[in-house]
Amino acid sequence: MSPPEEEVPRLPMPSRNPLPLSASQEAQVRELYHSRVRGYCAAEIKLFADCALGRTFTAPFACRAQNRVMNACMIQHATQAEQDAAREEWFATRLKRQKEREKREERRKEQEKFHREWWGLPVEDREGEKGNEVLRKAERVGGFPKRDDKEGTLSKDRHR
Repeated sequence: MSPPEEEVPRLPMPSRNPLPLSASQEAQVRELYHSRVRGYCAAEIKLFADCALGRTFTAPFACRAQNRVMNACMIQHATQAEQDAAREEWFATRLKRQKEREKREERRKEQEKFHREWWGLPVEDREGEKGNEVLRKAERVGGFPKRDDKEGTLSKDRHR
C-alpha cells in the first residue's frame, strides 16, 4: 500500500504579467489547458467516440451531430480565460512538481547506491586497474564475440 499523499500548498501567481516561460514550460501549460477543456467536454467526447467506434471513412458522415456537439463544447470552453486559468494552475503547482523532482532524484540516488553496493565496486575503482580486471574476467554474454588474445590476433568471431 502506498503512503498517503501529503498536501502540498499551492503558490499564488507571481504577477499578472509573469516572465515568459520556456518552450517546454509553455508546452506543459498547453497540455494542462487541453486536459481542462477535455475534462469539461468529457461527456460529448465520449458520445462521439462511441459513435465513431468501428467506423473509418464513414465516421464524419454518420457521427456528424455528435461531432458538432463535441466541437461546440470545445470551442465554448477553449477561451483565453481558460488559458489564463491553466497558467495560474501551472504556477500554483510549482511546489508539487519540485517535490516530485526531488523524490525522483532521491530515488535515482538510492538506486545508484544499491547498484554500487550490489556490484561491489566504488566509482574510482571501476575506472582503475581493479575495474579493468573485473571486465577482463567478466562472464561472456551470448551475443558478444570472444575477446582478442594477448598477441593481438583477432578472434575468428570478429570476422563473421
